[in-house]
Amino acid sequence: MKTLPIHECFYTWQGEGTHTGRAAFFIRTMGCPVQCPWCDSAGTWHPDYVPAKVQRIPVTELVAAATATNCECVVITGGEPTIHDLSELTQQLHEAQLHVHLETCGAFPIKGAFDWITVSPKWWKLPITGNVARANEVKLIVEDTTTIAKWVETLHPYLDAVPTIWLHPEWSKRNDKAILAAISAYVKQHGGAFRAGLQAHKYYAVDALDERSQQPAPLGGNPDRGY
Repeated sequence: MKTLPIHECFYTWQGEGTHTGRAAFFIRTMGCPVQCPWCDSAGTWHPDYVPAKVQRIPVTELVAAATATNCECVVITGGEPTIHDLSELTQQLHEAQLHVHLETCGAFPIKGAFDWITVSPKWWKLPITGNVARANEVKLIVEDTTTIAKWVETLHPYLDAVPTIWLHPEWSKRNDKAILAAISAYVKQHGGAFRAGLQAHKYYAVDALDERSQQPAPLGGNPDRGY
């Protein structure tokens, strides 16, 4: 029986991107080789937060849990989910008539069939070119006022084919006026695919309404962690 290492599964709504506000069942896998210093899901990889015993859940149970909800889509995220073979999971979710979304940094081959792919590239391991081209949307995390221009230069010309490019302030800097102004200015100057984004689910604290959701273990903005 196929199993996957899972950090958490919970019923919420999508808080980011094109599908913001839609009821969604989240499956968060364990493990991430990228390990961003401001990671908001450090429980999937950081030695200070990873549980002593990682749960491996059968794919059939994951599908049953998603089917039991009224979700409009299932979002597979991490950690970095594409370090796992997701083919059987996506197949069974589709057989259950569920729409399957993927959130990935894009740095690893994608194994599985997805109805929607969000690529959020990270500096610590750049995306595979083909994955950017496959993306339905790209989410750029804006860490400082120079970030947007750097990403546009780094991913040129592959961004040209992406329908929507979200600019999100890194969460620990969500009140940084200079970063917010930089995002606003870029959207106003360039328009087109560029959109200003935000992690709306965090303002609502909606994930925590499902008791299966784990306590967040964010690293970003925590001086005790050296970031």
